[in-house]
Amino acid sequence: MPLLGPSGSLPLHSSAVREKEQLQRSNNTGWLSPVLVPIPGVRSRRLRVLVPSIRLRRHRGPLLVCFACMAVVFTVVLVSRGFGRTDWESAPGQTSTLVFRREDLQRIWRWEIASGHFPSRHSIPKQIGLLESPLNPALPPKSRTLSPSRYRPPSTALVNADTDTLGVGPKRTYLDIQSAPPNVSYPPRPVPGSVADLDIIMKHCDFSQGKYVRDCLEVLRVGAGLDNGQRTRRGSIQDWKYIYLEETNSTTSEPAAPPQEDPLAPPVYRPAAVTKHDEDESDLVLKRGAKWEAAVTLPPPLTHRPAASLPEPCDLENPRVFHMFWTGPFTDKPYLALLSFLFTQNTGLHEPHDAPAPTTVCRPQFWMWINPGPAAAIPNPNALRDMFSQLKQSPWASPFLHPRFKEVIRFKLWNTTEQLDGVPEIRDDWRDLQKTLFNSGGHVIRVPDEEVPDEEDLAESASGTADPSAPAESRAPKKKADGAGADMLHRTGSKSSSEYDRLSVILSDMARFVLCHRFGGVYIDADTLLLRDWEELWGWKGAFAYRWSRLEKYNTAVLRMHRGSALGTFLFRTALRNGLDFHPMTVSLYTADAHLEGLLLRLPDALFDGAWLNTEFYQRDRPPQPYFTEFGDFFDTPEQNSAAPQALGFDGFFKGSYSYHFHNFWWKPFDPARNWPDLGAQFLAGEMQARRALREAALSLSQDLLTPTTTTTTTAGPGADADADAAEAADTNTDPHEETVEDDKRDLDWAAVLKRTFEAYVRGERGNMYGEWLVW
Repeated sequence: MPLLGPSGSLPLHSSAVREKEQLQRSNNTGWLSPVLVPIPGVRSRRLRVLVPSIRLRRHRGPLLVCFACMAVVFTVVLVSRGFGRTDWESAPGQTSTLVFRREDLQRIWRWEIASGHFPSRHSIPKQIGLLESPLNPALPPKSRTLSPSRYRPPSTALVNADTDTLGVGPKRTYLDIQSAPPNVSYPPRPVPGSVADLDIIMKHCDFSQGKYVRDCLEVLRVGAGLDNGQRTRRGSIQDWKYIYLEETNSTTSEPAAPPQEDPLAPPVYRPAAVTKHDEDESDLVLKRGAKWEAAVTLPPPLTHRPAASLPEPCDLENPRVFHMFWTGPFTDKPYLALLSFLFTQNTGLHEPHDAPAPTTVCRPQFWMWINPGPAAAIPNPNALRDMFSQLKQSPWASPFLHPRFKEVIRFKLWNTTEQLDGVPEIRDDWRDLQKTLFNSGGHVIRVPDEEVPDEEDLAESASGTADPSAPAESRAPKKKADGAGADMLHRTGSKSSSEYDRLSVILSDMARFVLCHRFGGVYIDADTLLLRDWEELWGWKGAFAYRWSRLEKYNTAVLRMHRGSALGTFLFRTALRNGLDFHPMTVSLYTADAHLEGLLLRLPDALFDGAWLNTEFYQRDRPPQPYFTEFGDFFDTPEQNSAAPQALGFDGFFKGSYSYHFHNFWWKPFDPARNWPDLGAQFLAGEMQARRALREAALSLSQDLLTPTTTTTTTAGPGADADADAAEAADTNTDPHEETVEDDKRDLDWAAVLKRTFEAYVRGERGNMYGEWLVW
């Protein structure tokens, strides 16, 4: 019979299907019974799992008691084996990455908090073992609501509890940002010096708490006033305000006074010098086979100051620099990244070039780091000159060398040797790992001896004494090996999914941490487009990356760290002791093992990667706009959704997100119908150069298809004369024929629409995201 409800009248079945399953289980006399287990993220489906079927009649009660007692004893034995260790030695099978003692972890936490890099009300993990609440200059004061217990022993009152910081910083004023009529055609720029409260963003966007990307983006839009003139929500949005200003003259140097104690009451028990380290160390596990790091030495903490109190708009300790790393020929991918920067950030290009420097706005810069050769190549002393020569010749890169952009876009040469030597924490040790430098998630790609520069090569490169007449190809490794592995060593960029430049990707995993630790700022991957002004993200002084989709791991496609920070010191020394592995999954282990995840905030991917959960079959019941079921939909939008790109345009593309990460696809053009830079008459030479290259490539392909494989002569196709005429016309910077709209693709994909939107701004045909027009 089916199970009865509390009243004994109705069966507890949600459907006929469940009732049949219950009847089948009740009639089944086998050893296994099916159980339906919910699948996380897929509400409409369940997983059928067979579990042991144990049916005990009334006279088998003693047997059940026996099994329960055995289970309790077995559990106690297992748990007790994990306690009582007085050292941090790794247990068998443990994969800990920890190399820092608890005292050093405490120093790192204190340094970051004192420097204003923890503007959060989250607690410090109990494993750190802090007994006193550190003063937090990045948090406003908050009155105590609970008095401490008088007689709690240290093992429960202090050791086994998280620690809250004590706010002593400036008060916060949360802003209601809206466009004021009649200026509602474009959203307002963020208020200079404003700060995004990432605690509030986590409240509305955290995937672990069941929050939807769609709802998160709405909060981000409304709270920042991006829904200009289109606000349909009614009622108070007080809970959605996440942007604030710090009051300049409201800083306090003393914490809030604790509650007054009754003088007649018994004295409060206060342990003297009890620490977590003295009580129990079993929660921190040393990396197997490793030795403890020497006591960490840190500089004096920085001083946290509100933006309005700075003597100039830009905080020198918090430079506003976007870093990007690129290997190989410049293509449409970094080209679009730079255009998205110009289209969204407050670069001041809407002001005359001879206008005085702004007194309230800090203009961000974009540093494009170029590694011109293979990742494992020997440095070339002429590489800087060669790099700018190649950039000038590239139709995709040359527009950004225009003097109008020199204050906001800078090309810089990446030199692995120079950069690693510039990191104090590893400069004396990284050469010991030179042959295994390419380490990704524990998978090492070994570079043969002939590929690795010796000390003489490095010295020659650094001093510039190499032959100046040597060609650029001298950067290539000295000797080519055979096989597919050797081909990977010499790749410069990813030409297809089968020819993936794996070494450069691994190098970029390390480069982002090097650049942020040496110079400060934010690193973004080259397959990233900026979608809104980052003013309030710059205002948040904490370090952050974002979540790896459904997993509670980091994705460092966006990484923000501070120059010379204690967190950076921890990461580089830990990485050095773990093979210089900077894969984001490995970095997740570093911070988790040391309980430092709070210092590198893991933001929801809705802020930077709005399609990721949908591509992994999550939240498809309420997807955001646009709805991508795979990352390729950005380049090849499905026909049933292909009306959206042109109908909605830039405003309909994950509006509210700070950026979009399209996850590789280096070989897919943004705009196949017009795969060239289209920036107007001022940059026509580069456009015609790119068009000519496309025609020559098409002509070469047609000739290859028409030429018999048994002959060695080349026969031109029927359109060879026309292509030659087109090339000759291109040399004179004139288009060989008048284009019409019929020549264009009928349904434009999202990638093409965004490319053409950014280009229209540079051509002077429209304003940027905030309605500002570029002034040449």
